Amino acid sequence: MVRKQILSEVQSVQVLPPTGEVVTELGQKVKKTDRVIFQGKRINPEKPVYVLLNKPKDFITTTNDPMERKTVMNLVANACEERIFPVGRLDRNTTGLLLFTNDGELAAKLSHPSNQIKKIYQVTLDKPLTHKDEEQILEGLTLEDGEVKVDDMQVLSKDRTILGLEIHIGRNRIVRRLFAHLGYEVTALDRVMFAGLDKKDLKRGNYRFLTEKEVIRLKYYL
Repeated sequence: MVRKQILSEVQSVQVLPPTGEVVTELGQKVKKTDRVIFQGKRINPEKPVYVLLNKPKDFITTTNDPMERKTVMNLVANACEERIFPVGRLDRNTTGLLLFTNDGELAAKLSHPSNQIKKIYQVTLDKPLTHKDEEQILEGLTLEDGEVKVDDMQVLSKDRTILGLEIHIGRNRIVRRLFAHLGYEVTALDRVMFAGLDKKDLKRGNYRFLTEKEVIRLKYYL
């Protein structure tokens, strides 16, 4: 009975590429370059890795750049042997928290809009934010690609040029476009929190591995 069940499960394993063959015998050797699908889900042969980077300015968020500009991959190149990739992106001149992993399932969860993953930014403006514009932002604005609602915003400096902004929307350059809509230029943008992860004791340009507790919270409680 047990052997019958094992054989039944084995028959649902598919190895891709090069041949896209369905494996029906035990003991099949799989290369690291193969994609293994079991019951509709991809199996990752590598151990899962989770790296948190405090990104500096002038690095682009991509795994490869044909123009040979500095990328975030240069900053985590020595972190591990496994091939990791960034979850989401930060603009070239945006600093702060960026997560890297080879866990595709978690990356998809953190990237999908329906999960409403919260991010907190420190925003520096070129001029003081008026009380009227503060009210408009908190009430919600409509940009060319739809409505923008922030979760919270606090003025952090006496001159009203430095703000704390909590938002879960992940649209391209959304924070910069939000303020540009009201006539402000964002002169500095720093992501200080992402999905409950913060920058405590993590210097700019440095990275650290997530703790087991952090990984469990991201995978099962967000």
